Amino acid sequence: MTTPWTLYGQKGTGSVAVEGALTLLGIPYRLQETRLTGPGTRNAFAKINPMRQLPALVLPSGELMTESAAILIWLADAFPPLGLGPKIEEAARPAYLQWMAFVSAAIYALYWVRDDPSRLAADGAHVAVIKARTAERIAACWTVMEARVAPGRYLLGGSLTVLDLYVTVVSRWSPRRLRFYQVAPRMGEVVRRVDADPRLAALWAERFPFVEGWEG
Repeated sequence: MTTPWTLYGQKGTGSVAVEGALTLLGIPYRLQETRLTGPGTRNAFAKINPMRQLPALVLPSGELMTESAAILIWLADAFPPLGLGPKIEEAARPAYLQWMAFVSAAIYALYWVRDDPSRLAADGAHVAVIKARTAERIAACWTVMEARVAPGRYLLGGSLTVLDLYVTVVSRWSPRRLRFYQVAPRMGEVVRRVDADPRLAALWAERFPFVEGWEG
């Protein structure tokens, strides 16, 4: 039996946050593992997403959604009884939207160059500089967020939202968790809690395993 939801994703990428949301929502989906490892595969994937990026989610209507933050916000809004995002009338809604956009635009977007510095580096000598400066920028952005959020059990209070999933996944990327814990210790407690959520144990094991040395 096929499912009307199809997610194009890859282990260890931003698609894992979307997989986490679908898991918590109890939505069966077909995962299309997609490795964009070079110009050939990226160009082929452009037929699905012209930006040649993951994730991409095919909805039951047949509509395709891209952009991880947009997908996560839409999923939370589409299934409001499950509480994965504050409703429009709730006091936490402005902060929720602000930080979803912040993580996407200020942090996640840096990985376009960080994952392949040759996209901007004029020559090999620039690669190390780009790596170092983007790492510092990412840490600085987490520091800004840490200073302005007031976590409870989760980032927005007592309930887990897609913002927690998003930060949990993105904070695992280079410069990795040890640096994240250093610059964002209160948020660090939250992401550890999401790491340990039993509802996500099988997902983490399959899609973003906690292998030796994973924190950095």
